[in-house]
Amino acid sequence: METFFTINTTVWLTLAAGLLALLFSLVHVKRVTSEAPGNERMQEISGAIHEGAMAFLKGEYKILIIVVLILVGIIVAAGFATGNGEETLSPLTAIPYLIGALCSVLAGNFGMRIATKANVRTANAAQRGTNAALRVAFSGGAVMGLCVVGLGLVGIGITLMIFYILTPDMSEITRASVVNGFALGASSVALFGRVGGGIYTKAADVGADLVGKVEAGIPEDDPRNPATIADNVGDNVGDVAGMGSDLYESYCGAIIAAIALGASLFNGSTIGIIVPLLLAATGVVASVIGTFFVRTGEGANAQKALNLGSGIAMLLAVIAAFFVCQLLPEANYDLIFPVAFKYGAFIAVASGLIAGFLIGKLTEYYTSFDYKPVKKIAGSCETGTATNIISGVATGMLSTALPVIVVAIAILVSYHFAALYGIALAAVGMLSTTGIIVAVDAYGPVADNAGGIAEMSEMDPHVREITDALDAVGNTTAAIGKGFAIGSAALTALALFSAYTQAMGMDTINILNPKVVAGLFIGGMLPFLFSALTMQAVGRAAGQMIAEVRRQFKEIPGIMEGTGRPDYARCVSISTHAALKEMIIPGLLAIFAPLIVGLLPFLGAEALGGLLAGSLVTGFLLAVMMANAGGAWDNAKKYIEMGNYGGKGSDAHAAAVNGDTVGDPFKDTSGPSLNILMKLMTIVALVFAPMFM
Repeated sequence: METFFTINTTVWLTLAAGLLALLFSLVHVKRVTSEAPGNERMQEISGAIHEGAMAFLKGEYKILIIVVLILVGIIVAAGFATGNGEETLSPLTAIPYLIGALCSVLAGNFGMRIATKANVRTANAAQRGTNAALRVAFSGGAVMGLCVVGLGLVGIGITLMIFYILTPDMSEITRASVVNGFALGASSVALFGRVGGGIYTKAADVGADLVGKVEAGIPEDDPRNPATIADNVGDNVGDVAGMGSDLYESYCGAIIAAIALGASLFNGSTIGIIVPLLLAATGVVASVIGTFFVRTGEGANAQKALNLGSGIAMLLAVIAAFFVCQLLPEANYDLIFPVAFKYGAFIAVASGLIAGFLIGKLTEYYTSFDYKPVKKIAGSCETGTATNIISGVATGMLSTALPVIVVAIAILVSYHFAALYGIALAAVGMLSTTGIIVAVDAYGPVADNAGGIAEMSEMDPHVREITDALDAVGNTTAAIGKGFAIGSAALTALALFSAYTQAMGMDTINILNPKVVAGLFIGGMLPFLFSALTMQAVGRAAGQMIAEVRRQFKEIPGIMEGTGRPDYARCVSISTHAALKEMIIPGLLAIFAPLIVGLLPFLGAEALGGLLAGSLVTGFLLAVMMANAGGAWDNAKKYIEMGNYGGKGSDAHAAAVNGDTVGDPFKDTSGPSLNILMKLMTIVALVFAPMFM
């Protein structure tokens, strides 16, 4: 079998799997576009959402082009500055960097385009029942999911074709280091997309909630609220394109980390590179198959349908992983458990998959109103906003314990059975079914938008009941997706960190070394600094939105009576410009912090190793805490809106809305962005490692 799976054939299979995902994304595009877009009013609202989303992307791309060109210049200049030889940074690294950045941009663009078309069609399909609406909403999300994995594998396949097939004279060490540039391109673009999208969506959401719900006392998505279109645009730029970028760079980063570690194993054989590629390729096939099992009858549970598709994809991925790992030869490792390496590698992959599943379930427990934590937060709202916030923060902190234990066990199991390579394979395993995970996650914002369109176009109340039911499921799947992204970030960052230490020739990092200790403290601080910057950015942008909504309620006659038309475009413009302005400093911090620490003569490579370790620990804990606290506050509000503790309009509801407002940047801006921060700093260190020697 190994003689068949050469690097050449594996590259072609990787490309084929990526193209297969893109082909089936077109099948789901067809499913979406075959549904009628509804009446003229529905199409008008949907068109405004689509126009606002694409305007944001256009502005974001203008900034990203500048950032990308600056990094290309740094890579090329550093490549020439470090000289020639295997231990240098090659200027050719700029090529995979550009490929990775371009594929990341395309994934977000394609997914957002179809999501903004699926929303109105989901609302229209809801007139025929739950199953029809679920079918359209899930297909809208599936386009994003399959584009993420499809473009990921196509981009990696093209990169490997250039540097493994078309350049046969290049050394294995140089090839592996050059390919790392792809992950840098994916991560750098993803961070700006995640931060910018998160600031946009939360600025609009906070403005719509505080002025519309609390001050004016009008329902969510009421057409009288000037910020409601911007809020719906934000669902797409933050929760569709943002989450897609997040998991795209995690997916690519995990594969690249495994390639980087695998390139140095097995006495020059390329089998260490082949196995993670085959795991990713078979995972894509499993995800495609899983999407066809997401269906339900009228009155059935949509959550179960989504769980069924995900479960089948995971089962198929595990089965495929067993056979892929049989390709591995024995390795010269003194492993704790005397198991053949091919079986140890399979155990590592399975541990990653299981860890991802468990983290998703733990996230669901802490963020769903079906369980005690959220119900307790809702109960605390009866005594006011302060007790609600205290309860939410405590729940977020408490929710870090079990996910950390799960990740720690996965790390120990994968290392003990397959050493550092096992940790990388665990990350690839956890992310092997990314296609359907993103599909299930992106389905939520589509259903949410559908509810908004139904409300603004004054459709039959039964339609809103169906979209609200789908949206409630979407809130849970979004929380699970965030938990999955955070867990995979920890494993991926650790695998990239291991690749960095190998590239630097470090056997150990001595925490008694004062440089390392300094790096640990700096790295531990960075996630807090980054979170503060992004939270303040949301606050400033939301302040502008609140002022504008209040102005329109005061100055535009007839809004509250329904005879005056709010200026939706002005609110969209405020969110767009604020997000694009505010995303720059946090994005640049992640790129330049490791470069500065690594290049300073009194810090250097050892301090940078400490920085990466410190940021990984605090970044993971802070990301879990913020994402789960925010999700819990959100669903506590929804639990009260269902009629509990006084229902809508009660004092408890007002406290819940305020708590949800605090949680908005927690769960949709700062928390998720930390996933990318951890990995981006590590991949920057890995790519520029020759400069720090």
